[in-house]
Amino acid sequence: MTDAVVLAEVWRSGVLEGVHRGHAVVLDVDGGVERAWGDPDARILPRSANKPAQASAMVRAGLPLEGELLALAAASHSGEAFHVEGARRILSRGGLDDAALRTPADLPLDDDVRTQLIARGGVPLPILMNCSGKHAAMLLTCVVNDWSIEDYTSPEHPLQASCREELEDLAGERSWATAVDGCGAPLYGLTLRGLARMGAACVQAPPGTPPRQVADAMRAHPEWVAGTSRDAAALSRSLPGLLIKEGAEAVYVAALPDGRGIALKVEDGANRARPAAMAGVLRAIGIDNATIEAQAHAPLLGGGAVVGDIRPGSFT
Repeated sequence: MTDAVVLAEVWRSGVLEGVHRGHAVVLDVDGGVERAWGDPDARILPRSANKPAQASAMVRAGLPLEGELLALAAASHSGEAFHVEGARRILSRGGLDDAALRTPADLPLDDDVRTQLIARGGVPLPILMNCSGKHAAMLLTCVVNDWSIEDYTSPEHPLQASCREELEDLAGERSWATAVDGCGAPLYGLTLRGLARMGAACVQAPPGTPPRQVADAMRAHPEWVAGTSRDAAALSRSLPGLLIKEGAEAVYVAALPDGRGIALKVEDGANRARPAAMAGVLRAIGIDNATIEAQAHAPLLGGGAVVGDIRPGSFT
């Protein structure tokens, strides 16, 4: 990547301790670049930010989910009890159980939930992995279509071919790379602009279409997408109609209710910089509220006391 700009700054005791560089873009409702910082065409691996398109592909292929379970199909969940129970509900609709999952054994993504589980003697399990809702939905889609389930994560599988086709259609571009995501499913590369187009396309799609069904479910059930205490869910709740999905290695995609698309990538992958960077983007286009203000000043501790913050870079 080239032409990166400072998306977030780390201030400690009045001293600029470090910076996080990256790229961000805001698209207008017609897909043109409204604002950009760094390279809007930077090639990235969107990680879980691709999930709205993957869920849309599954709905198009007959996935019989709606409401909170459809939101869970596009989630990076926290491993809370209702997430785990929801993933098992999806599996049960296909006559399956946890053994069918190809997600790696993991602990809950949320810090508090993980700590509580360990204190109870819990161990890593595939169902606890944050992508288990997506994988459960993938398996159910395979059952509905009489596709094989043993190899459902193979890029050559018809399920994954449909996911790639849907992603490319919504992003308006061909994927530039095929990789393996942390959950084991195929991961398709996009440009930052393409990722923003994908998010916007889900919100702009006509009611009842697969991408709109996914967008509506995610917006109605943010706690199923990102847990009850995480930054993405808080931002979604604070801006009714906002579609937002984070991805590992500090990726963010969002679509505003008016149809504008936003995407950003912090180059060093530091997730601590992602909320501040998004706060900077939103403020730069005239959107602010108490949640954005809080995320624009994530506390930095020293000796157990707040001595600084992680804040947006210069979004001029």
